[in-house]
Amino acid sequence: MPDVSQILDQFLISPGEKVKLKDHDPGWAGDKKIPKEQRKEYAQQLLAGDIEELCAAQELLYAADTWSVLLIFQAMDAAGKDGTIRHVMSGVNPQGCQVYSFKQPSSEELDHNFLWRCMKALPERGRIGIFNRSYYEEVLVVKVHPEYVAKQRLPEAKVNKDFWQARYDDINAFEQHLSRNGTLILKFFLNVSKDVQRQRFLDRLNDPDKHWKFSASDVAEREHWDEYMEAYEEMLRETSTKWAPWYVVPADHKWVTRAVVAQIVSQEIKSLDLKYPEVTKEQKAKIEEARRKLESK
Repeated sequence: MPDVSQILDQFLISPGEKVKLKDHDPGWAGDKKIPKEQRKEYAQQLLAGDIEELCAAQELLYAADTWSVLLIFQAMDAAGKDGTIRHVMSGVNPQGCQVYSFKQPSSEELDHNFLWRCMKALPERGRIGIFNRSYYEEVLVVKVHPEYVAKQRLPEAKVNKDFWQARYDDINAFEQHLSRNGTLILKFFLNVSKDVQRQRFLDRLNDPDKHWKFSASDVAEREHWDEYMEAYEEMLRETSTKWAPWYVVPADHKWVTRAVVAQIVSQEIKSLDLKYPEVTKEQKAKIEEARRKLESK
């Protein structure tokens, strides 16, 4: 069975790459020559190993206190963002990880620029921050529903091609600023198919314990599927950069999604080559003194 790390490049969007989501299979599940159960078992083993590595990496991230990590998840409804976050980060110390879910902007948030509410939630050095949706909603939902721009009361705003390009430019500049100042940014678009989304919605409707997850707006937004796919394609092309890359992750099979995300996060944090702080001579002397005192009693 091949190592997942050997195939991660197929999910990475290169800067400026022309993206067609039809070329990215939401149902991808590895080499079909290998039985599904064997592939699934292998993916679960990788996930378990990566969760363990993430736990150790988060401790080192905190100790080094030089980098922070920002993970951004975007997807259509029912793509599995919540479950992926929960499973991938299950081994991480809660004190070193923070998750923010961005809903419809409040009146206070609308009185600021579109990046403001996310800027407030950025992780400090030594911590992992997770955005369940983010400022990218401003070039997705708002692009599909341009009437929302009026609520932002922007002076002399003309919602045209230049308007959206300016937002892409602002996002890229913002993320480059974060990267320059020690934030590792990884962005995941969980690519679920329309058929699988439909089935997951039906599962929610048919299970009373999942009714709380359902909103009538979910089905209403589904009517704009093609518009959303176009918005995602342009967003991926315009905002996947060397300092903040996008990954298009297959999301029809949850076991695939979780294994791929965990592998990417684990691999990229390891690439930071973090090290524990060096202990000075003075600190070593104090450590030895403390040891002698404790051992003498």
